[in-house]
Amino acid sequence: AFAKNPALVLDFYNFRRRKVREAEPNRAHVALAELEQYFDVHIITQNIDDLHERGGSSNVYHLHGEIFKMRSVLNETVTYPIFEDIHLGDTAPDGGQLRPHIVWFGEAVPMYEQVLPLVHSADILLVVGTSLQVYPAAGLVFQVAPHIPIFVVDKNVPNVSMPNVHPIQQPATQGIDIFITQIMQDYF
Repeated sequence: AFAKNPALVLDFYNFRRRKVREAEPNRAHVALAELEQYFDVHIITQNIDDLHERGGSSNVYHLHGEIFKMRSVLNETVTYPIFEDIHLGDTAPDGGQLRPHIVWFGEAVPMYEQVLPLVHSADILLVVGTSLQVYPAAGLVFQVAPHIPIFVVDKNVPNVSMPNVHPIQQPATQGIDIFITQIMQDYF
């Protein structure tokens, strides 16, 4: 779509950026941040918003990019902050058109390799609010050791046929509190 109509795509993300600025972290975002008082918590998210950071989390990895960053079409490794709109004709210092720092379909997910060691060393994996249909992110559940408990919080828990999966069929805002209660009682 960007190749065919870049102005339309930029407008789409400009609109989304404005909506994210208006949004507020929910109970789940805040609760995950509160867990940092007791545990070494790393948030690996497919979301492009900054609600985890505004909720208080300090170790956040955005697999699919960040709405408040932009980059040149010529270089995906250098990013710049953006809080307003990106327009057709706005260029980076390298002369390339600026675009949102978002992973689009068909593009690599560069953060995936960075988060793999975190998943491999996890004591617990908590999966929140996902259908587990978007790869490669969905494949992270298969990267933990077989004895590591995986808690899946979602209104519609996807079918994951693994003995170490513990479903919590609730919205994230309620399911996180159930998880916290359960983890505190069962594991510590």
